Amino acid sequence: MSTTVHVEFTIEPFIEGEPGRHVTAAIEAVQALGIAVELGPFSSSFTTTTDNIGDVIKVLLDAAYRNGATHVNLHVENQ
Repeated sequence: MSTTVHVEFTIEPFIEGEPGRHVTAAIEAVQALGIAVELGPFSSSFTTTTDNIGDVIKVLLDAAYRNGATHVNLHVENQ
């Protein structure tokens, strides 16, 4: 049975008001899967299901680290 989860993430290095390619590439990778990403002032978030959370997190991490991320913080909460 699939459950809806809310994922909040922060990708470092963090530069307020000016996300680098390490952030934008990760967001684009998630959006390419058809998932809307909400950009916040300190973190970004999206909602998905437990059926595909592994694939979504994988593309997010791959894109972030390939583009210079030094740290990714993830918080996943059951909806």
